[in-house]
Amino acid sequence: MRKTLLMIALALCGLWIMNPAHAQTTDKPFTFGLLLVGPYNDHGWSQAHYDAGLYVEKKVPGTKMIYIDKVNPADRPGVTIPQLVDDLVGKGAKLIIANSDDMKDGAREAAKLHPSTSFLHVSGDDVLTGKASKNLSNVMGRMEYGKMIAGFAAALTTQTGKIGYLGPLINEETRRLAVSAYLGARYAWENVLKKDPKTLSFQVTWIGFWFNIPGVTADPTQVAQNFFNTDTMW
Repeated sequence: MRKTLLMIALALCGLWIMNPAHAQTTDKPFTFGLLLVGPYNDHGWSQAHYDAGLYVEKKVPGTKMIYIDKVNPADRPGVTIPQLVDDLVGKGAKLIIANSDDMKDGAREAAKLHPSTSFLHVSGDDVLTGKASKNLSNVMGRMEYGKMIAGFAAALTTQTGKIGYLGPLINEETRRLAVSAYLGARYAWENVLKKDPKTLSFQVTWIGFWFNIPGVTADPTQVAQNFFNTDTMW
């Protein structure tokens, strides 16, 4: 979480400093808005972004943070990212940070609707694929390496040759992460343990979102229990 906080804080400071259009007078602060997929105080992903915003407010004179949290289908059914962005821009936000990969389509649409506002999408690949407008950027840590290490460790410790992977929703990012875990596991299985890769079983179960939404997603606790009940061990 500390690394995420530092990464977002640096990105915020960098965007504010490098764009001359964002220069503000002392009586008119530079306002930036956060769209958080979970609660601002979740002790995890969303709070890391919120704390980064507080850090920027403290360290960069003339900045002000506004935010909307619980931006997910359970807490805000039917509400779109462009609608929320309209609200933040209406309150003076000159920079919008969307903190979840599943916000990609909405962030891209909102960026096109507000060409004079800067957008920072945490995760996503619109810049890489060329879909991003000039006012939309992407930033993300290299999580694939952590997943590879987890898969590597799983292969070294499994007693059955079976590995279970609990995935959130299915998109480009989560596929990359699942594949990274598998590749790490296969490398350890084949090159360290010297075993036939055909004897390694890697089962992926997707629950439907980043966290449990009763009645919408599969229950991650039950999925994890099924791994154990079927002798599939992480």
